[in-house]
Order: sequence, then structure tokens, then C-alpha cells
Amino acid sequence: MSTALTLSTGNSPDGSRVLTVVGEIDMSNAASFADALDDAVRPDGEPLVVDLTRVEYLDSAGLAALFPHAERIALIASPLLEPLLAISGLADLTTVKSG
Repeated sequence: MSTALTLSTGNSPDGSRVLTVVGEIDMSNAASFADALDDAVRPDGEPLVVDLTRVEYLDSAGLAALFPHAERIALIASPLLEPLLAISGLADLTTVKSG
């Protein structure tokens, strides 16, 4: 059974592309998350904003989906996820803002 996860892509008022993620990201749905990242990353190099502020759980499968895009994404994370992003080293590779 897959864990509940909602993924939506849109644009912020400043024109930035945003992937909004709601729920939990684990091995049961990490492939869907990875596919959404692949689809949302712009080929022109414009950073994709990944809004993780409503993510309640992120495991290693979810982190693994983020790493290949580290140079082309900026993350907005809740205080719950910030330590995980730092410990994993992802915060050293991309921008992480508090949300």
C-alpha cells in the first residue's frame, strides 16, 4: 500500500516553477516523487522550487530522489525536515529556506 502523497506543480507570483509536496515521502511513493521532480525541472536551468513545508515524513528514498536535482532545485522546508536535509548533506548542495 502506498503512503498518501499529493504532488502539484505551478508557478509562484514571481514566475518561479514550484512543486508542492504534501504528505509523506517513503519507499512506497518515492518513484512518483522522482517522476514529478523529473517532469518539473526546467531544461533551461531555471531553479525549481520544491515546497516541502507540508511534508510530515521524508525517508532515504525521498532524499535519493532529490540528490540528482540538487544543482537545479531550491527547497523550502519545515523545521522538522531541516536537520535531515543538513545531516544528509543535501543542504550543502542546494538552497534550503525555512517555510
